[in-house]
Amino acid sequence: MTEKQQRADHDSPWKEILEAYFPQAMQFFFPQTAALIDWERPHQFLDKEFQQISREAEQGRRYADKLVKVWLLQGEEIWLLIHIEIQAKPEDNFAERIFTYSLRIFDKFGKPAVSLAILCDADSTWRPNQYSYDYPDCGLNFRFGTVKLLDYQHRWSELEASDNPFATVVMAHLKTQQTKKKPGERKTWKFSLIRRLYEQGWQEKDIRNLYRFIDWVMILPKALEAEFWQEFKQFEQERSMSYITTGERIGYERGKQEGQLKQAQALVLRQLQKRVGDFPPEVREQIQTLSLEQLEALGEALLDFRSNADLLNWLEAN
Repeated sequence: MTEKQQRADHDSPWKEILEAYFPQAMQFFFPQTAALIDWERPHQFLDKEFQQISREAEQGRRYADKLVKVWLLQGEEIWLLIHIEIQAKPEDNFAERIFTYSLRIFDKFGKPAVSLAILCDADSTWRPNQYSYDYPDCGLNFRFGTVKLLDYQHRWSELEASDNPFATVVMAHLKTQQTKKKPGERKTWKFSLIRRLYEQGWQEKDIRNLYRFIDWVMILPKALEAEFWQEFKQFEQERSMSYITTGERIGYERGKQEGQLKQAQALVLRQLQKRVGDFPPEVREQIQTLSLEQLEALGEALLDFRSNADLLNWLEAN
Protein backbone atom coordinates (compact mmCIF):
# COMPACT_ATOMS: atom_id res chain seq x y z
CA MET A 1 0.00 0.00 0.00
CA THR A 2 1.35 3.41 -0.94
CA GLU A 3 1.63 6.36 1.46
CA LYS A 4 -1.14 8.07 -0.49
CA GLN A 5 -3.45 5.11 0.11
CA GLN A 6 -2.49 4.95 3.79
CA ARG A 7 -3.46 8.58 4.31
CA ALA A 8 -6.19 9.23 1.75
CA ASP A 9 -7.52 12.13 3.81
CA HIS A 10 -4.16 13.91 3.77
CA ASP A 11 -5.83 17.29 4.11
CA SER A 12 -7.21 16.39 7.57
CA PRO A 13 -4.03 17.04 9.62
CA TRP A 14 -3.58 20.41 7.91
CA LYS A 15 -7.18 21.41 8.59
CA GLU A 16 -6.91 20.34 12.23
CA ILE A 17 -3.67 22.17 12.91
CA LEU A 18 -4.83 25.29 11.07
CA GLU A 19 -7.99 25.46 13.16
CA ALA A 20 -6.11 24.81 16.41
CA TYR A 21 -3.51 27.54 15.81
CA PHE A 22 -4.91 29.93 13.24
CA PRO A 23 -3.44 33.19 14.68
CA GLN A 24 -0.03 31.52 14.93
CA ALA A 25 -0.34 30.29 11.33
CA MET A 26 -1.01 33.81 10.10
CA GLN A 27 1.83 35.27 12.17
CA PHE A 28 4.23 32.60 10.92
CA PHE A 29 3.37 32.55 7.21
CA PHE A 30 1.80 35.97 6.53
CA PRO A 31 3.08 38.38 9.21
CA GLN A 32 2.15 41.54 7.28
CA THR A 33 -1.50 40.54 7.03
CA ALA A 34 -1.48 39.21 10.61
CA ALA A 35 -0.27 42.60 11.85
CA LEU A 36 -3.49 44.21 10.54
CA ILE A 37 -5.77 41.89 12.50
CA ASP A 38 -7.23 42.47 15.95
CA TRP A 39 -6.49 39.11 17.58
CA GLU A 40 -8.29 40.19 20.75
CA ARG A 41 -11.53 39.63 18.85
CA PRO A 42 -12.43 36.01 18.03
CA HIS A 43 -11.96 34.74 14.49
CA GLN A 44 -14.62 32.54 12.90
CA PHE A 45 -14.27 29.69 10.40
CA LEU A 46 -16.95 30.09 7.73
CA ASP A 47 -17.20 26.44 6.67
CA LYS A 48 -20.83 26.71 5.64
CA GLU A 49 -20.18 29.75 3.47
CA PHE A 50 -17.13 28.13 1.89
CA GLN A 51 -19.10 24.99 1.06
CA GLN A 52 -21.65 27.14 -0.74
CA ILE A 53 -19.04 28.57 -3.10
CA SER A 54 -16.83 25.47 -3.46
CA ARG A 55 -19.55 22.87 -4.05
CA GLU A 56 -20.03 24.01 -7.64
CA ALA A 57 -16.36 24.78 -8.29
CA GLU A 58 -14.34 22.27 -10.24
CA GLN A 59 -12.07 20.34 -7.85
CA GLY A 60 -9.97 17.57 -9.29
CA ARG A 61 -7.63 17.32 -6.31
CA ARG A 62 -7.64 17.56 -2.52
CA TYR A 63 -6.92 20.75 -0.65
CA ALA A 64 -7.17 22.09 2.87
CA ASP A 65 -8.99 25.34 2.13
CA LYS A 66 -10.45 27.56 4.82
CA LEU A 67 -12.56 30.71 4.80
CA VAL A 68 -12.10 32.74 7.98
CA LYS A 69 -13.73 35.92 9.29
CA VAL A 70 -11.42 38.23 11.23
CA TRP A 71 -11.52 41.83 12.43
CA LEU A 72 -9.02 44.51 11.52
CA LEU A 73 -7.51 46.75 14.20
CA GLN A 74 -9.58 49.61 12.77
CA GLY A 75 -12.74 47.62 13.51
CA GLU A 76 -13.56 46.47 9.96
CA GLU A 77 -14.61 42.89 9.28
CA ILE A 78 -12.69 41.04 6.53
CA TRP A 79 -12.67 37.49 5.19
CA LEU A 80 -9.48 35.50 4.64
CA LEU A 81 -9.43 32.71 2.08
CA ILE A 82 -6.60 30.33 3.03
CA HIS A 83 -5.54 27.75 0.44
CA ILE A 84 -3.16 24.91 1.34
CA GLU A 85 -1.96 23.07 -1.75
CA ILE A 86 -0.95 19.68 -0.37
CA GLN A 87 -0.31 17.61 -3.48
CA ALA A 88 3.20 16.58 -4.49
CA LYS A 89 2.91 18.05 -7.98
CA PRO A 90 2.06 21.59 -9.15
CA GLU A 91 -1.33 22.36 -10.65
CA ASP A 92 -1.61 24.35 -13.86
CA ASN A 93 -4.90 26.08 -13.03
CA PHE A 94 -4.21 26.76 -9.34
CA ALA A 95 -4.18 30.57 -9.73
CA GLU A 96 -7.40 30.42 -11.75
CA ARG A 97 -9.04 28.33 -9.02
CA ILE A 98 -8.12 30.85 -6.34
CA PHE A 99 -9.46 33.67 -8.48
CA THR A 100 -12.67 31.69 -9.09
CA TYR A 101 -13.21 31.16 -5.38
CA SER A 102 -12.60 34.82 -4.62
CA LEU A 103 -14.99 35.85 -7.40
CA ARG A 104 -17.68 33.48 -6.11
CA ILE A 105 -17.34 34.87 -2.59
CA PHE A 106 -17.69 38.42 -3.81
CA ASP A 107 -20.64 37.50 -6.04
CA LYS A 108 -22.53 35.51 -3.41
CA PHE A 109 -21.74 37.41 -0.21
CA GLY A 110 -20.55 40.83 -1.38
CA LYS A 111 -17.26 40.34 0.49
CA PRO A 112 -13.80 40.76 -1.03
CA ALA A 113 -11.69 37.90 0.35
CA VAL A 114 -7.98 38.25 1.07
CA SER A 115 -6.57 35.17 -0.69
CA LEU A 116 -3.46 33.49 0.68
CA ALA A 117 -1.81 30.24 -0.43
CA ILE A 118 0.57 27.81 1.28
CA LEU A 119 2.34 25.64 -1.30
CA CYS A 120 3.51 22.24 -0.05
CA ASP A 121 4.84 20.78 -3.31
CA ALA A 122 8.49 19.97 -4.04
CA ASP A 123 8.92 21.96 -7.28
CA SER A 124 11.04 25.02 -6.50
CA THR A 125 10.11 26.67 -9.82
CA TRP A 126 6.33 26.59 -9.30
CA ARG A 127 5.37 29.88 -7.63
CA PRO A 128 1.88 31.01 -8.68
CA ASN A 129 0.91 34.38 -7.21
CA GLN A 130 -1.48 35.96 -9.73
CA TYR A 131 -4.21 35.38 -12.27
CA SER A 132 -4.34 37.91 -15.08
CA TYR A 133 -5.38 38.68 -18.62
CA ASP A 134 -4.88 41.75 -20.76
CA TYR A 135 -6.78 42.96 -23.83
CA PRO A 136 -6.76 46.38 -25.50
CA ASP A 137 -9.95 47.49 -23.78
CA CYS A 138 -10.10 45.18 -20.77
CA GLY A 139 -7.66 43.61 -18.32
CA LEU A 140 -7.33 41.99 -14.92
CA ASN A 141 -4.47 41.41 -12.50
CA PHE A 142 -5.51 39.41 -9.43
CA ARG A 143 -2.69 38.93 -6.91
CA PHE A 144 -2.63 36.62 -3.89
CA GLY A 145 -0.12 35.97 -1.13
CA THR A 146 2.02 32.85 -1.44
CA VAL A 147 4.35 30.95 0.88
CA LYS A 148 6.51 28.07 -0.39
CA LEU A 149 7.32 25.54 2.33
CA LEU A 150 10.28 24.26 0.32
CA ASP A 151 12.04 27.59 0.94
CA TYR A 152 12.25 26.82 4.66
CA GLN A 153 14.77 24.03 4.06
CA HIS A 154 17.38 26.80 3.81
CA ARG A 155 16.10 28.38 7.05
CA TRP A 156 16.31 25.31 9.28
CA SER A 157 18.07 27.09 12.14
CA GLU A 158 15.22 29.63 12.23
CA LEU A 159 12.70 26.81 12.46
CA GLU A 160 14.61 25.17 15.31
CA ALA A 161 14.77 28.46 17.22
CA SER A 162 11.09 29.31 16.74
CA ASP A 163 8.45 28.66 19.38
CA ASN A 164 5.62 29.00 16.83
CA PRO A 165 3.82 25.64 16.40
CA PHE A 166 4.00 26.04 12.64
CA ALA A 167 7.77 25.82 12.78
CA THR A 168 7.25 22.22 13.91
CA VAL A 169 4.60 21.71 11.20
CA VAL A 170 7.02 22.88 8.50
CA MET A 171 9.87 20.79 9.89
CA ALA A 172 7.68 17.67 9.84
CA HIS A 173 6.52 18.42 6.31
CA LEU A 174 10.04 18.97 4.97
CA LYS A 175 11.47 15.86 6.62
CA THR A 176 8.56 13.83 5.27
CA GLN A 177 9.45 14.99 1.75
CA GLN A 178 13.18 14.39 2.24
CA THR A 179 12.79 10.86 3.66
CA LYS A 180 10.26 9.53 1.15
CA LYS A 181 12.39 6.46 0.40
CA LYS A 182 14.38 6.45 3.66
CA PRO A 183 12.11 4.97 6.37
CA GLY A 184 14.93 4.54 8.90
CA GLU A 185 15.92 8.20 8.59
CA ARG A 186 12.26 9.22 8.81
CA LYS A 187 11.86 7.27 12.06
CA THR A 188 14.86 9.12 13.51
CA TRP A 189 13.44 12.50 12.53
CA LYS A 190 9.96 11.62 13.77
CA PHE A 191 11.39 10.75 17.18
CA SER A 192 13.52 13.89 17.19
CA LEU A 193 10.66 16.25 16.31
CA ILE A 194 8.30 14.81 18.91
CA ARG A 195 11.03 14.83 21.58
CA ARG A 196 11.64 18.48 20.69
CA LEU A 197 8.06 19.29 21.77
CA TYR A 198 8.91 18.13 25.30
CA GLU A 199 12.23 19.93 25.34
CA GLN A 200 10.58 23.20 24.31
CA GLY A 201 8.22 22.94 27.28
CA TRP A 202 4.94 22.78 25.35
CA GLN A 203 1.73 22.21 27.29
CA GLU A 204 0.20 18.74 27.17
CA LYS A 205 -2.62 19.85 24.83
CA ASP A 206 -0.13 21.39 22.40
CA ILE A 207 2.08 18.30 22.45
CA ARG A 208 -0.92 16.17 21.61
CA ASN A 209 -2.03 18.47 18.76
CA LEU A 210 1.43 18.65 17.19
CA TYR A 211 2.02 14.96 17.78
CA ARG A 212 -1.12 14.19 15.79
CA PHE A 213 0.21 16.18 12.84
CA ILE A 214 3.71 14.66 12.96
CA ASP A 215 2.36 11.14 13.36
CA TRP A 216 -0.12 11.55 10.51
CA VAL A 217 2.31 12.89 7.91
CA MET A 218 5.48 10.98 8.89
CA ILE A 219 4.19 7.53 7.99
CA LEU A 220 6.39 4.57 8.96
CA PRO A 221 6.26 0.89 7.99
CA LYS A 222 4.60 -1.18 10.71
CA ALA A 223 7.84 -2.72 11.98
CA LEU A 224 9.54 0.66 12.33
CA GLU A 225 6.40 2.14 13.88
CA ALA A 226 6.54 -0.55 16.57
CA GLU A 227 10.23 0.22 17.21
CA PHE A 228 9.44 3.92 17.38
CA TRP A 229 6.78 3.35 20.04
CA GLN A 230 9.02 1.23 22.22
CA GLU A 231 11.78 3.83 22.10
CA PHE A 232 9.38 6.66 22.81
CA LYS A 233 7.77 4.93 25.79
CA GLN A 234 11.23 4.51 27.24
CA PHE A 235 11.96 8.21 26.63
CA GLU A 236 8.79 9.20 28.49
CA GLN A 237 9.49 6.87 31.38
CA GLU A 238 12.99 8.28 31.80
CA ARG A 239 11.50 11.77 32.11
CA SER A 240 8.50 10.75 34.21
CA MET A 241 6.11 12.09 31.56
CA SER A 242 3.16 10.44 29.91
CA TYR A 243 1.79 12.95 27.43
CA ILE A 244 2.22 10.94 24.27
CA THR A 245 1.11 7.66 25.77
CA THR A 246 -2.22 9.28 24.93
CA GLY A 247 -0.89 8.80 21.41
CA GLU A 248 -1.86 5.17 21.78
CA ARG A 249 -5.45 6.38 22.10
CA ILE A 250 -4.95 8.70 19.14
CA GLY A 251 -3.49 5.80 17.19
CA TYR A 252 -6.51 3.70 18.04
CA GLU A 253 -8.83 6.45 16.85
CA ARG A 254 -6.84 6.75 13.64
CA GLY A 255 -7.03 2.99 13.16
CA LYS A 256 -10.77 3.11 13.69
CA GLN A 257 -11.10 5.88 11.09
CA GLU A 258 -9.01 3.90 8.63
CA GLY A 259 -11.21 0.86 9.30
CA GLN A 260 -14.28 2.92 8.45
CA LEU A 261 -12.51 4.11 5.31
CA LYS A 262 -11.82 0.55 4.15
CA GLN A 263 -15.43 -0.46 4.79
CA ALA A 264 -16.66 2.51 2.76
CA GLN A 265 -14.24 1.66 -0.06
CA ALA A 266 -15.47 -1.95 -0.21
CA LEU A 267 -19.13 -0.86 -0.23
CA VAL A 268 -18.67 1.74 -2.97
CA LEU A 269 -16.64 -0.65 -5.13
CA ARG A 270 -19.40 -3.29 -4.87
CA GLN A 271 -22.06 -0.72 -5.74
CA LEU A 272 -20.06 0.51 -8.73
CA GLN A 273 -19.53 -3.05 -9.97
CA LYS A 274 -23.28 -3.57 -9.99
CA ARG A 275 -23.98 -0.17 -11.52
CA VAL A 276 -21.41 0.16 -14.32
CA GLY A 277 -19.77 -3.27 -14.50
CA ASP A 278 -16.01 -3.83 -14.64
CA PHE A 279 -13.59 -0.92 -14.60
CA PRO A 280 -9.78 -0.69 -15.00
CA PRO A 281 -7.44 -1.45 -12.05
CA GLU A 282 -6.10 2.11 -12.14
CA VAL A 283 -9.63 3.42 -11.55
CA ARG A 284 -9.97 1.10 -8.55
CA GLU A 285 -6.67 2.44 -7.20
CA GLN A 286 -7.89 6.00 -7.66
CA ILE A 287 -11.08 5.22 -5.71
CA GLN A 288 -8.93 3.79 -2.91
CA THR A 289 -7.23 7.18 -2.50
CA LEU A 290 -10.52 9.00 -1.84
CA SER A 291 -11.33 10.30 1.63
CA LEU A 292 -14.31 9.05 3.61
CA GLU A 293 -16.18 12.26 2.72
CA GLN A 294 -15.48 11.75 -0.99
CA LEU A 295 -16.54 8.09 -0.83
CA GLU A 296 -19.85 9.11 0.73
CA ALA A 297 -20.36 11.64 -2.07
CA LEU A 298 -19.49 9.00 -4.68
CA GLY A 299 -21.94 6.58 -3.04
CA GLU A 300 -24.72 9.10 -3.66
CA ALA A 301 -23.57 10.15 -7.13
CA LEU A 302 -23.22 6.61 -8.51
CA LEU A 303 -26.98 6.12 -8.30
CA ASP A 304 -27.18 8.27 -11.44
CA PHE A 305 -24.29 6.58 -13.27
CA ARG A 306 -25.04 4.76 -16.51
CA SER A 307 -21.54 3.84 -17.68
CA ASN A 308 -17.83 3.91 -16.91
CA ALA A 309 -17.71 7.35 -18.52
CA ASP A 310 -19.94 8.75 -15.76
CA LEU A 311 -17.57 7.33 -13.13
CA LEU A 312 -14.48 8.73 -14.85
CA ASN A 313 -16.10 12.16 -15.18
CA TRP A 314 -16.96 12.17 -11.48
CA LEU A 315 -13.43 11.19 -10.46
CA GLU A 316 -11.94 13.87 -12.68
CA ALA A 317 -14.12 16.53 -11.04
CA ASN A 318 -13.64 15.29 -7.47
